[in-house]
Amino acid sequence: MDLGGLWYWLLAGMLIVYVVLDGFDLGAGAVMALVARDERERSLVLRSLGPVWDGNEVWLLAAGGVLVLAFPRVYAAAFSGFYLPLMLVLWLLTFRALAIELHHHLGSTVWLPLFELAFAAASSVLALVLGAALGNVVRGVDADGQGHFFLPLFTDFSARPPLGILDWYTLLAGLTALVALGRHGAFWLNWKTGGPVQARAQGLARGLEPVLIVLALLLTAATAFVQPMALQAMELHPGCMVFPALACAGLWLSHAALKRGAELRAWTGSAFFLAGLLGCAAAGLYPTLLPSVVPGQSLTVANSASADYTLATGLIWWLPAMALAALYFTILYRSLPRKFRD
Repeated sequence: MDLGGLWYWLLAGMLIVYVVLDGFDLGAGAVMALVARDERERSLVLRSLGPVWDGNEVWLLAAGGVLVLAFPRVYAAAFSGFYLPLMLVLWLLTFRALAIELHHHLGSTVWLPLFELAFAAASSVLALVLGAALGNVVRGVDADGQGHFFLPLFTDFSARPPLGILDWYTLLAGLTALVALGRHGAFWLNWKTGGPVQARAQGLARGLEPVLIVLALLLTAATAFVQPMALQAMELHPGCMVFPALACAGLWLSHAALKRGAELRAWTGSAFFLAGLLGCAAAGLYPTLLPSVVPGQSLTVANSASADYTLATGLIWWLPAMALAALYFTILYRSLPRKFRD
């Protein structure tokens, strides 16, 4: 594997870490109204996320930095073409941050419900938007000869040119992401809270499982229809079959662990499922970073990577940075209480 290919998988790995870590606090926010019935219980949900939510989001910023370093052409094209969803993501991240911080600092009974509503709504919409964004990348864009494109919010919802950000396929991807992250967040609350919140989180995780299985199967079939090259890429690289195997193993592990009351193992199984699902997307696209529905206009590792010197030098700095990040997150999560109490 050349340096460009190595950076492709490093970027994919960082995005997977982001989804696994920030995914549970997005999911916990999305399901908060279903597991918390009063102010005391909603505060418990927010306190379980308070020490980690901002650190989890750093992985998204770090992945953006890797994109600039390793694939600047993809960065330039994606950040202009996906301008609308990127602005929406920034606003939603801002709403979540303000809601959490102001909830902790302002104890007014007048404002607290508004902050909690903003947090739950922003978390739900952000999970949906991130899933739809991944659907856009897998489906492809209508780039021109220079790799430039701009997608309106929607056109005719057909997933055929002229393309929009939202169509039946990207909405299916967004809904799948919302359910998967909602289940992931429920597993976190099952692990880190107790009492009625934990009991409701257990029931919700159990109830979302069949919904997630149906959506994942539908999304797989839809991907084979919308982007046939995904299955062809998996056939060309048989080693990538480890990703669907990981997703299936994670689904089984989370189901079995939930039945046995193994809270950490259940959350870990959900993390494996998300990692396997995203790994399938990365393997299905490789070596393409941004496919185009216009033949010959896709942005790939070969035509988008930085010079080898840049990639090699970046790797020298990336390795110790990731070692420090891993150490920090290990200390952070080990310092959390076993259960957050009222």
